[in-house]
This record gives sequence, C-alpha cells and structure tokens, in this order.
Amino acid sequence: MLTRKQYELLMFIQQRLTEAGIPPSFDEMKDALDLKSKSGIHRLITALEERGFIRRLPNRARALEVIKLPESFQPSPAGARKFSPSVIEGSLGRAPSPSPKPAMSANDDDPGYATIPVMGRIAAGTPISAIQNQSHTISVSPDMLGGGEHYALEVKGDSMIDAGILDGDTVIIKQGPSADPGDIVVALVDDEEATLKRFRRKGNTVALEAANPAYETRIFGPDRVNVQGKLVGLIRQYN
Repeated sequence: MLTRKQYELLMFIQQRLTEAGIPPSFDEMKDALDLKSKSGIHRLITALEERGFIRRLPNRARALEVIKLPESFQPSPAGARKFSPSVIEGSLGRAPSPSPKPAMSANDDDPGYATIPVMGRIAAGTPISAIQNQSHTISVSPDMLGGGEHYALEVKGDSMIDAGILDGDTVIIKQGPSADPGDIVVALVDDEEATLKRFRRKGNTVALEAANPAYETRIFGPDRVNVQGKLVGLIRQYN
C-alpha cells in the first residue's frame, strides 16, 4: 500500500507522461508535492521503485518509466461515469491567519461564497461513528454546489485514495437519500456507523466499494444501508 505522498507522486508522473510524453523534472515534482527539497522526491522515487511502480532508465535525462498503477486504478471507458474531484486549496473556512490567503481560498469573509456546515468526520477506511453534530462551517463557491442542500465532512482514512480522495480532505456532500451505481456516497450502516464509499447494487444487496485494494468490498442487505448524500467535490489544504 502506498503512502499519500507516494501515491500523489506516482499519479503526477503518470499524468505528465500521458500529457507530454516525458516525465516531470525533480523541481516540478518538488513543487507539485509542495516539498521543501528534492531529497524528499529522491526518497519517494526510491520507495516507488522498490515497490515496483516505476523504473529508472539508465543514461537518460528524466529517466523514469511507470511500470504499473495501483490495482484498483482503471481508466474510464468512453461514456463511463467517474468522479473527478473538484479540489479547492484553502483554509477550510476557519479563522483567517496573519499570512496572505492563497488563491481560491475558501474563507467565510470572501463575498460570493456559500456557507455550509461541517458535520464531523467520515471514515474512508474502517467505519467510525455516525455523522456528528455541526462542528463549524466552511465557505465554497456556489458554482461548486449547484442546487439542493449540502454539508461537508472531514475524511479519515485512505480507502478512497484511488478515487483521488485522501486522508485529511474535506468532502462536499449533496444531501439526499438516493444514489446511482458508481456514485461515491455517504452511507449510514445499521443507523450507527458512517462511511464514504462507492455505491453498487448486487442483486438484492447493496455493495459499498472501496477505491483501495487493501480494503474489501462490504455487502449488506438493502435495509441496512441508508444513503445520506452524494459526493460533489472536495477541499484539500496544503500545509
């Protein structure tokens, strides 16, 4: 299983190879992962190479080749439904800090933003307790929300990492009791544990599917799972 930074670097290298035909430079990788030195990139590349995800090619500049991607990563066929998270970098709507705000920050003081409640943490891993009461609020662009009621949850765990949802992200949920197969949803199991998973139907059962090969798909009777809303975006804070 890859760490968060290892996964981010692997996906960044793969993206650049797909778009430009050459891997990124070490400086580009350092900037993309917001690391202070290239030594951190060297360590991540060594770890990816040891795990068999990439290969360094001798006697060539930018000599990196992606050998494989995580098992659960699948490119979408034409017309397929796939969640691509809308990521906002920012302060998650908390009290403003003395430092300048980054571009596209989600801040309650910014005009034109909609305020939505943060309802505690959601498990992207082993399910935790049900959704809590409101802890604070965040502000996001109305363009990100569309119609309907929305709320936010802080992600705990790495079971949805191959869907681009990382531990520490804040997910934006459109509230509602229904979902289509393939949607990423907040599911309440047995009215006592909440989890963030991809929604599937298998015959007369409901499957909650992780996006990480380290986690098994969980199967339930339809009366045991209540959909609390569908994922429409996320906010990621870079420290």
